[in-house]
Amino acid sequence: MKVLTVFGTRPEAIKMAPIVKTMEQYEEIENIVCVTAQHRQMLDQVLNLFDIKPDYDLNIFKPGQTLTEITTRALKGLEEVIIETKPDLLLVQGDTTTVFAGALAAFYQKVKIGHVEAGLRSGNIYSPYPEEANRKLTGIMTDFHFAPTERNRQNLLREGYPDEKIFVTGNTVIDALFHVIKEDYVFEEELLNNIDFKNKKVILMTAHRRENIGKPMENIFNAVLRAVEKYEEVEVVFPIHLNPKVRNIAYKVFDNHPRIHLVEPLDYEPFTNLMAKSHLVVTDSGGLQEEAPSLGKPVLVVREETERPEGIIAGTAKLVGTLEENIFRELDLLLSDHNEYTKMANAVNPYGDGKASKHIIDVILQNIR
Repeated sequence: MKVLTVFGTRPEAIKMAPIVKTMEQYEEIENIVCVTAQHRQMLDQVLNLFDIKPDYDLNIFKPGQTLTEITTRALKGLEEVIIETKPDLLLVQGDTTTVFAGALAAFYQKVKIGHVEAGLRSGNIYSPYPEEANRKLTGIMTDFHFAPTERNRQNLLREGYPDEKIFVTGNTVIDALFHVIKEDYVFEEELLNNIDFKNKKVILMTAHRRENIGKPMENIFNAVLRAVEKYEEVEVVFPIHLNPKVRNIAYKVFDNHPRIHLVEPLDYEPFTNLMAKSHLVVTDSGGLQEEAPSLGKPVLVVREETERPEGIIAGTAKLVGTLEENIFRELDLLLSDHNEYTKMANAVNPYGDGKASKHIIDVILQNIR
């Protein structure tokens, strides 16, 4: 059985790596990996960490690339790979432009499609943009929907997908996380080694969403700044996104504050170990809403909608929007109220048992002939 696994960005690579590594253990599967390199540098970091050597690398990344350019270059390159390899199944993960292009290329060649992390929905086609549309468009062409949670399954059922094609597996990000967390981890970045994680309340922050750039991002940063100025024991680590618009806002608001550390983007392994040592997380990312609860870290989601409501319902995360007062109020509560913090930190993670990869491969073996 030939399985062609396609991914192009760091988040996809993190969530596909456990599947790729698990498939290597099965003699009955010919495991073919193709990367589009929609992101180049950040993707390579994960490939090196998990020791994955792609069979095909389309290397489509170009500075300033548009969504149309990513789509057309990926679609053309993937068409050639599919024609050459003739896979029985193509696996894609999540909601990137690579995912949509991969599914479309497979559909054009009448190759079966497995969609890992299927069924997430925010309910707003433009938030996250373009990810919500990518995920829904991919679903239309998918043969096997690997839904992380029961709620994701229900989303797909409401949209009319057949129950027998939906499989609740948990999320592979938990598999990846357990692979890299180390109690005695030492950072290459000396600044991080010098932070007193035991006695300080360290906020790990990420921000990069297109829809947040501008006033919403200023609001987020101003709220965090107010929390730092109110509590002397609070420090912030912000691995700052490469987007110059994000950087300009961050430099303007934080202005070299001694307890707000703007560091370059971190590889997956140091980033997850930083998260494990932190007190709480402020983020507009999707994946962190799944990862942080596995480590007992409360998450404040600075977005207007989320396609991952399971964490909100379980109490591991709060959707706080992008208004400065709302963000500061929730930060203030978690920093001052031990009971509120403990309630979120101890809430049950809804994203699985760390064995999602094996569940997915079991389904593939049972259903692909």
